[in-house]
Amino acid sequence: MGAEASAGALPLIAILRGLQPARAIAVAQAVLEAGIHIIEVPLNSPDPFASISQLASARADWLIGAGTVLHADDVRRTHAAGGRLIVAPNCDAAVIQCALQLGMQVLPGIATATEAFTAIRAGATQLKLFPALTYGPGHLKALKAVLPPSVAVFPVGGIGAADIRTWLAAGASGFGFGSELFRPQYALDDIGARARLLVESLHAASR
Repeated sequence: MGAEASAGALPLIAILRGLQPARAIAVAQAVLEAGIHIIEVPLNSPDPFASISQLASARADWLIGAGTVLHADDVRRTHAAGGRLIVAPNCDAAVIQCALQLGMQVLPGIATATEAFTAIRAGATQLKLFPALTYGPGHLKALKAVLPPSVAVFPVGGIGAADIRTWLAAGASGFGFGSELFRPQYALDDIGARARLLVESLHAASR
């Protein structure tokens, strides 16, 4: 997925919920400099398509997209804004299929084996385990035992730097980080420091 995957690293997704368009470039730059190249702007943020449009046109080495995508119309709006990633909290076949038809990457939200296989039947090859904190690494390990080996699972929700190693051992293919990385009130220096900690923790746990 995106620049990090092509470089052989496990992907990290920066979830910038609450991002204001006026701060979009500066916040994304702080995250990029720390080594995170995949950025999700949840659609319950202020004017999210404006932020997505700004980020998508800013540079080619970001993979930019929308999160909390619940409807196919929002997939199309994200694509029109330049986004190429769709992340959902739930498993909706129409959202998955619309994203794939537009050539976008898509991570539907799943919790159970039934939801996971529903997403796979709709064409998804990457899944978001959400909320990860509720289910835990043991749940992911059990799911991975029955999922096709080619399907990647990204735990999202309530995971911090100290948890990365345990989740990797359970079979995580990457991670999405929200409030652990970004809140609207965080200063740029704080966001950069949080992003660096997550990247460094991932690298250390991956050795």
